[in-house]
Amino acid sequence: MKKIFISSDHAGFKLKETIKMYLERKKYKYFDLGPENDNSVDYPDFAHKVAKKVKLNKNNVGILVCGSGTGMNITANKHKNVRAAQCFNLKSTKLSRLHNDANIITLGSRLLNKKNALNFVNVFLNTKFEGGRHLKRVKKI
Repeated sequence: MKKIFISSDHAGFKLKETIKMYLERKKYKYFDLGPENDNSVDYPDFAHKVAKKVKLNKNNVGILVCGSGTGMNITANKHKNVRAAQCFNLKSTKLSRLHNDANIITLGSRLLNKKNALNFVNVFLNTKFEGGRHLKRVKKI
């Protein structure tokens, strides 16, 4: 079973907590890397924590939540072997896994409703990389 690492900033804290409840209901094992409340924090600190865990093992995946999803995405993608995808709809989420072998999903709590965010997490965790012609492209990243 893959390890799931989850984190947020203050803007994404409430959605992170909702995602954790979803993961528990679905019997996923996850590791919350903070923060522990919605007090103001710097999103790069938490994006780096998840990215460092994800890059340790090819089976690890991450979920990052901030206000827009953009800051977490930019930060996580600074790490070698991390392919973070900022997802806005089901198609972008599915393709991020199928074609790009994304290993971190970033979500914008101010841009998504709870139902869509949970659907995106579900698709992200249950879609496998197609490989094939996409593998050579991913290796060029």
